[in-house]
Amino acid sequence: MVQFKNRYMVMEIFIDGEKELVGGDPKRILSSNNVSRAIKDSIQLNFGECGLALSLGSFHVKYLNAITKICIIRTSRADHQKVWSAMTMIRSIGNCPAMFNLLDLSGSIRTCKTAALKCEEMKFEQYIVAAGDHCPQDITDIMKESIDKINALES
Repeated sequence: MVQFKNRYMVMEIFIDGEKELVGGDPKRILSSNNVSRAIKDSIQLNFGECGLALSLGSFHVKYLNAITKICIIRTSRADHQKVWSAMTMIRSIGNCPAMFNLLDLSGSIRTCKTAALKCEEMKFEQYIVAAGDHCPQDITDIMKESIDKINALES
């Protein structure tokens, strides 16, 4: 029996800062549904209906943090390059200019979790340095919850 193989991508999403401030809440712009819809639209635009149908087999946004803009995407091993190339061609998410940056590509959720935790911790440290002594308690609570969500990920 052959096991179905997946690839996991840890992606960073860059959003235009001015549009984010004008649009208001980044959680509204960056949701799993919006990111998934943007990727699916890009696959359909660049690879057609057949490319989209082949890619949807195991495509899933496993994790998304709207504050640090880190997400984990699962896709099949056969189609991960197609999904990756479609993500690099995305220029907006929900009428807000955005770009994707691949931080890590792995074949198991365990290695992906390790890379995502490292990225989340670095982003959180940067946020604390930028905020200084004015770091609100709710942000630290949200960050702890997001780290717990990453640790709870399973395939």
